[in-house]
Amino acid sequence: MKRSTFAVVIALLAVGGTLHANEKPSQYPGGNGGVHSLRGATELDVTREADPLKNFPEQSGPIESDYVYQPPLVPHTIRHYEMSLNANKCLSCHSWKNAKESGATKISVTHYQTREGQVLSDVSPRRYFCLQCHVPQADATALIDNEFQRVDALR
Repeated sequence: MKRSTFAVVIALLAVGGTLHANEKPSQYPGGNGGVHSLRGATELDVTREADPLKNFPEQSGPIESDYVYQPPLVPHTIRHYEMSLNANKCLSCHSWKNAKESGATKISVTHYQTREGQVLSDVSPRRYFCLQCHVPQADATALIDNEFQRVDALR
């Protein structure tokens, strides 16, 4: 089985599709195994143009959590924010040192602790890359229908 055919079969099975033994992915319209994906009808071996950037709502207050221990969501755009080993733009507003002056939410004290619970004077290296847990919310339609509901205790 060719690599591209294998990828189509895996993608088809991942979305709950079926492929019968006597069928080949190329028999489906679009040549991509009949799989409806974010790529649209673009062939798997073709690079397509990127979608336009999503619109972010104007900066607002904190976004309510949907489940317990959910990392807070970012209520503003972060486009052009530098996040590297040498700089973290988030800390210019959200660090304990700057939060009061900027009016931003302070980062949790847990971000200043090591795994062993030792309190540091600066953000722990394991908590330095904010976007591993905290994500901005774009004004976009859902990619798939879902029936997700907030945890009862947070309603």
